[in-house]
Amino acid sequence: MKKIDNQLLVIFGASGDLTVRKLIPALFNLYKEGHLPENFAVLGTSRSNMTDEEFRAKVVTESKFLKDSISDEAIDFIESFANRMFYEDLGGSYEEPYIGLKNRVESINEEFSLDNNVIYYLSTPPGIYELISKNLKEQGLSDENKGWKRLIVEKPFGYTLETAKALNKGIQTYFNESQIYRIDHYLGKETVQNLLVTRFSNSIFEPLWNRNYINHIEITNAESVGVGSRGGYYDKSGALRDMFQNHLLQIVSLVAMEPPIDANAESIRNEKVKALQSIRHLNEETFYTNTTRGQYLASTINGEKVKGYREEEGVADNSMTETYAAIKFYIDNWRWKDVPFYVRTAKCMPTKVTEVVIHFKPSHHRLFEGTNSDNRLIIRIQPDEGILLKFGVKVPGQGFKVETANLDFHYTDLVDTYVMEAYERLLLDAMQGDATLYARADEVEAAWAFVDPILEEWKSNREKMHGYPAGTWGPKFADKLIDGQDGWRNPGPNLTDSADYCEL
Repeated sequence: MKKIDNQLLVIFGASGDLTVRKLIPALFNLYKEGHLPENFAVLGTSRSNMTDEEFRAKVVTESKFLKDSISDEAIDFIESFANRMFYEDLGGSYEEPYIGLKNRVESINEEFSLDNNVIYYLSTPPGIYELISKNLKEQGLSDENKGWKRLIVEKPFGYTLETAKALNKGIQTYFNESQIYRIDHYLGKETVQNLLVTRFSNSIFEPLWNRNYINHIEITNAESVGVGSRGGYYDKSGALRDMFQNHLLQIVSLVAMEPPIDANAESIRNEKVKALQSIRHLNEETFYTNTTRGQYLASTINGEKVKGYREEEGVADNSMTETYAAIKFYIDNWRWKDVPFYVRTAKCMPTKVTEVVIHFKPSHHRLFEGTNSDNRLIIRIQPDEGILLKFGVKVPGQGFKVETANLDFHYTDLVDTYVMEAYERLLLDAMQGDATLYARADEVEAAWAFVDPILEEWKSNREKMHGYPAGTWGPKFADKLIDGQDGWRNPGPNLTDSADYCEL
């Protein structure tokens, strides 16, 4: 593994949920696995009044999110990790000069010999990203004359194309683009990264990955739960902003990108941007035939009554915010000419699942007519992570009756391999200065450029809002998007979906 520099991680918004629930547990796992540098420290900061000891108790020793992880560890090992945690109160506002923060950063840097290397993690609302960046710059805390400085920002990165551009421009006023890491936890999943390996490291797939052999590509992201307590937030966002614009278009870019010249971050990100910029934007003629939106309705699932979306807390009674979004689009380049991409995301589906399905074209010469084989490559991102290849085999007996067989690989088969959680991988990459799994400014803007016109059309309410009972696979109207393609694949909780498959 690449040697990691000594460094300090400064977390803004450290009193919030993300720090205790995700960031510190990820750091603890990295510490336990020996991935952190010998000289490493964490400085939490926010507007809450806490001492170092109170912060250590909150995020380590008394954290319910670390309870199981630390239960089997020695006391001195836990204390060694906790003693690397510090806290600085910013006062009443993020607008106040960061003089105290600067002094604390310098003090910890000297105590731990951190070589002035600092990552700033903004676990705050995006509306103050620029303000924090400005205040860091004014105190010289973004200066790289001594040591490197990096800035990690969380999604959502913009609400529209215009706001995304403004946010990029604002942050780039105080940090160079090479210093900025826009985090998308979906890209931290091993199965998402495996898309690149599946494509470019296997000669059985790489020559087939184009319009000559692929009929269409289908991507499904389904959640089995509704909006729950997030109704107030979700009603201002919706499925297209919440999942499609970031997570799913990131997956599309990995599926569709051209082979990079090498495996370094900029080469890969260059090709991802080209793929996103090549997506054919919908026009007035194609918009209504290529998009479907819907909301889940009240239903009964396994004997339990489930609220409809408009009945959820914080949701307007007449809300036109979509909980289901399905889009059909094309990518205008040689590789994908006339190959349709079908992408859908939704709440209150029958199961929680994210997967990519590559549908290969049938043989040009159908020697065995009337067969029911189909060739599909299914890359399961979650749950039951793995890869499933469907292909035709002869049924024993007379004649040439063909049925579809499964060839599958599951990540759980790697019993002796520790698979990092998404935040572990992404934090470690940022510590190493590897931006491969982080979005670049032009990448974010290319995604918004495609999504923005769809949102504008939906905002006009000229496109119908289709209802679907909670616990079903969405509005029937969405089936028209994929007519002639054997319909959507509605996956189960298990990757292997044969009729004779069972789980003991």
